[in-house]
Amino acid sequence: MSDRLRPESDSTLVASAAELLSAVREAPPLTHCITNSVVTGFTANVLLALGAAPAMVDIVGEAGLFAGVASGVLINLGTPAPEQRAAALEAADGAASVGTPWVLDPVAIGVLPVRTALAHDLVARRPTAIRGNASEILALAGVSAGGRGVDATDTTDAAADAALALAARHGAVVAVSGPVDLITDGDRVVRIANGHELLTRVTGGGCALGAVMAAFLGAARPSAIAPLTAVAAASLVYTIAAEHAAARASGPGSFAVGLLDALAAVQPHELAAAARVEERAL
Repeated sequence: MSDRLRPESDSTLVASAAELLSAVREAPPLTHCITNSVVTGFTANVLLALGAAPAMVDIVGEAGLFAGVASGVLINLGTPAPEQRAAALEAADGAASVGTPWVLDPVAIGVLPVRTALAHDLVARRPTAIRGNASEILALAGVSAGGRGVDATDTTDAAADAALALAARHGAVVAVSGPVDLITDGDRVVRIANGHELLTRVTGGGCALGAVMAAFLGAARPSAIAPLTAVAAASLVYTIAAEHAAARASGPGSFAVGLLDALAAVQPHELAAAARVEERAL
């Protein structure tokens, strides 16, 4: 990753990331995940390793109720079977009814019509945050046909204007994942250069990040920490843990296991030295 982005030692973002990491461990946020069948177990294990409490509730008649009592909600469109599609809409409405923060991950939208239509129905319900790769963000903004399945064919910088437009249109924090993550609420932009390419070699590497964002948003609710800061903090902690895991891994398999260990081991006081971030107002 690039070494050009460096925070000050007293960076507000890094300090907030440390505060939220501690909060997740001290009072585990109940994190409601409606996610794809490929990554359910890995996502739950990532949340447990970090200190959060996962719940994979995707049944119609329960999803909306559970979203109302959860600390944060993830809706991921990776494998949108019919009941899960209905549960996703129900959960979004349930979260909105009580102010539960929720994250939309519009996986592989663009040329695939069912999930694309669902993503537009969900984004109209004003998620707290939207997380995707550059091609998914461009497709959700209506300026691209999407990528190659779950793989991005566009750069993070190419999606910057689309991210800003989505943030302004829907009042959401938009996080574009890539070699340098770009996160914006329409007023500020954060770039995070931490992470490792092995995240792209493990099924669920990106999807689990959406769940971590939901957990951090839930942990931020009792405080005055803004959603942009909570989402950026989640990305920072997750990508620093990925670097720690990659340093000890011999390949994707050991990295996947090591990521869980690194998430459990990463300490709030370690973040300042490792963070490569840049934040600016627009």
